[in-house]
Amino acid sequence: MITRRRGPSLVGRTAQTVARTAVIAGTATAVSGKVAARQAGGSAPAAGAPPATPEPAAPAGLSQEAMAQLEKLADLHKSGILTDEEFAAQKARILQ
Repeated sequence: MITRRRGPSLVGRTAQTVARTAVIAGTATAVSGKVAARQAGGSAPAAGAPPATPEPAAPAGLSQEAMAQLEKLADLHKSGILTDEEFAAQKARILQ
């Protein structure tokens, strides 16, 4: 008697892993590109992107690096990569 396994096949699991990795890598590339452009002083938006709105002033005591890290965290949280708990923990670590 032949029984079938339940759940995705090896190929299906591999495809899911590849897709997940591509999303994470794409997000990291986009975030690092924005940070690099901001650090270089270039505020030119990407092709097809809406014009950038003026950024709010950083709260006193936060460095540009801390603000960039917080923005990266917010993007990761917004895209669903970080959970609420992970986001809160990392935010607290940066703000200390």
